[in-house]
Amino acid sequence: MGETQKQPFQLSFNSSLKVEFQGSRVTSDGGLVLVRELDERLGFGELIARHLADSRGKNAQLPLADLLRQSVYSRLAGYEDLNDAARLSQDPTFRLIGSRKIWERGAALTSRLQSFETELLTQPDNLAGLAALNRELIVRAEAIDPPRRVVLDMDSTEIRVYGQQEQSAYNGHFESTCYHPLLLFNRKGDCLAAKLRPGNVHSAEGWEELLLPEIAHQQQQGKAVVFRADAAFAKPEIYEALEERDVMYAIRLPANDNLQRNITELLTRPVGRPSYRPVVWLKSFLYQAASWTTARRVVAKVEFHRGELFPRVGFIVTNLTGASRAVVRFYNKRGTAEQWIKEGKQAVKMTRLSCHRFRANEVRLWLSLIAYNLGNLWRRLALPVAISNWSLTSLQQRLVKTGGRLVKHARYYWLLLAESHLTRRLFTSMLRKITALPLPAG
Repeated sequence: MGETQKQPFQLSFNSSLKVEFQGSRVTSDGGLVLVRELDERLGFGELIARHLADSRGKNAQLPLADLLRQSVYSRLAGYEDLNDAARLSQDPTFRLIGSRKIWERGAALTSRLQSFETELLTQPDNLAGLAALNRELIVRAEAIDPPRRVVLDMDSTEIRVYGQQEQSAYNGHFESTCYHPLLLFNRKGDCLAAKLRPGNVHSAEGWEELLLPEIAHQQQQGKAVVFRADAAFAKPEIYEALEERDVMYAIRLPANDNLQRNITELLTRPVGRPSYRPVVWLKSFLYQAASWTTARRVVAKVEFHRGELFPRVGFIVTNLTGASRAVVRFYNKRGTAEQWIKEGKQAVKMTRLSCHRFRANEVRLWLSLIAYNLGNLWRRLALPVAISNWSLTSLQQRLVKTGGRLVKHARYYWLLLAESHLTRRLFTSMLRKITALPLPAG
């Protein structure tokens, strides 16, 4: 069972089996070529050139677009640490998704990619450029099937840290030392805007910086805007800003004694044997808190569950005019924003903010969000209906993680993919959908 230089391994349990390592000719991430095709169709490379500046001079060995794609695609494939770059630099997929310049010599090593992320991209213009690039990528997707009404979901989340990162702080609500980013999504799961914040800020801190420009952008396109958020955003200044801009909203309202007095008759448990299904009662009424300048509509929901002594009570402040049940149903869909954040954390490693400098961690957050958006656009623009509800983690495990072998001929490269979850039929279906997408204007 010994090893001979450049000879295959012979295994004793099966004399007919020989094992050979093919190194840079084999990939485990062959499915990424479909995302690369989508990024080409959406003009991702053009957006990189427009919004990011390369201060390294003309003699740089690796183009900026190749470095950015390697950073983004490695996250989309589930690699959470730049230490993986040394191995991925010779991976056929990561070579082929870049320019011809790296097809033969390989992609960036760890040290080069680290300096790219922590030095080049942390320059103020490039940091702002990442946000602009991300938003314009979504604009191009929105142009394919423009909605007449846009629903915006805003939420914050916890990203724990394990060191002395700048501006990390203890948050009593999460009971951890963390960062506390703010995120804005549309109803299709695209992350439109984000802001990395210190760990100890209020959940709604900086809401106007993200929300108001997005409302203005959508209204300039002639679209109606509706806003949803949880109780952390139940603030009079938010209601007033939305009402001034004719934006409809549904925001959860923290319970208090005054609100409870308006639904006293609903809090009595129904007479008789408890139902197996929850008993739900709704009520709509006008309410004006002491800090409000006007009365607003509040929808109350009271649920009695079998085996629970007290009812579950929730309040929603809204300027929607529909039936109470429709308002509650609309607000409950806000929970999908929490699912999208969970996907960002699990699939594209949004939690890996391990740099010391705050600005470098901002860059890492944006790279993860761009990777998330590319994956989400792949899901909603290219996937067949039967699998369009797969999570990004499922897409990674079943489609991205497709083995393949690179074969080079005189004039062509052949990427021979293993047919498992990613079958020839499924590959053909997605490729046709991508090819049918209209080219971006301009």
